[in-house]
Amino acid sequence: MPRDTLTPEQIVRTAVELLDDEGLEGLNMRSLGKRLGAAATAVYWHVKNKDDLVLLAADRVWHEVELPALDAADWRGVATAMADRLHAMLVRHPWLVQAIGSHLLYGTGKARYDDHLLGVFETAGFAAQEADRAAGALVTYVLGNALGASAVTSLTRKVRRAGGDAEEQFKETLARAAQVAQPFPRLRARLDTAAATGHGDAPDGTYAAGLRALLDGLRPGGAEG
Repeated sequence: MPRDTLTPEQIVRTAVELLDDEGLEGLNMRSLGKRLGAAATAVYWHVKNKDDLVLLAADRVWHEVELPALDAADWRGVATAMADRLHAMLVRHPWLVQAIGSHLLYGTGKARYDDHLLGVFETAGFAAQEADRAAGALVTYVLGNALGASAVTSLTRKVRRAGGDAEEQFKETLARAAQVAQPFPRLRARLDTAAATGHGDAPDGTYAAGLRALLDGLRPGGAEG
């Protein structure tokens, strides 16, 4: 595809697809150009470098998060929806968690989310600084919970690129971890639970329980919410 037929929309959409399939490590102008049916040099006419491409791709996926209507009477329900939708987006695009840790990301997609999340708390009566802290706590919690899925995806790709069997390597690692846990009674008692059967997993309901506890602990002005 010649450079004059490429559009920024095509490039960013295809970059997101490539990132979903190959992660940050698999994104480069040559592989992107191949997917677009164009030379890498044609991509450079629209995007300066890989960092700019990650920035644009990140902004695109942030726009996927639907924003619920503000509701002072049910602000915890609205905040839960904001958290759940962000979490779902991060799980769909696990490379974004890596990108947040390695790139300075900004754009209208993230700005609209951040602004609306502040609105959730300010509508509920939180002062500006209280809303800042509450929003920061919620986003940090969601990112932490999405990290496990992102790590598994990244490690799986890394093992497969090296020609290994990711599932087999995870099993071997878990077996070694189980041996290490044997002297510790509380860990030993949990070796057969669901949390011990997969890399990075947590017990069922952990995310929802933690989010509920976080929001229950937030009060506008320190009063009962």
